[in-house]
Amino acid sequence: MKGLFTIGMLIMSNTFMTIAWYGHLKFSEMKWFSQLSMIGIVLISWGIALFEYFFQVPANRLGFKDNGGPFSLIELKVLQEVITLVVFTIFTILIFRTESFKWNHFVGFVFLILAVFFIFKK
Repeated sequence: MKGLFTIGMLIMSNTFMTIAWYGHLKFSEMKWFSQLSMIGIVLISWGIALFEYFFQVPANRLGFKDNGGPFSLIELKVLQEVITLVVFTIFTILIFRTESFKWNHFVGFVFLILAVFFIFKK
């Protein structure tokens, strides 16, 4: 149960972080947003990223073996990276319709899945 809860919180965390890091590229299409200075854009992104930390930090504490969770530090990091790429890919395909998922992206994801397999292999 802790493992699934950790993964769910990592998904939420990465959703907020993806919006904070890349959402402003799409938000710039909005008239009010396009008139903001770089400092204004950074402050909005920081505000969004704050919510990322509300999920990321508890996910790592809950999921870490030394705190009673099921994952080692390396396993937590690999999970986080794979979740980041999956969330980013979905975000990119849904929000930035000019991007497309190509065969080489698929092959890269297969290698990431293999990385997860080998990292978690006992």
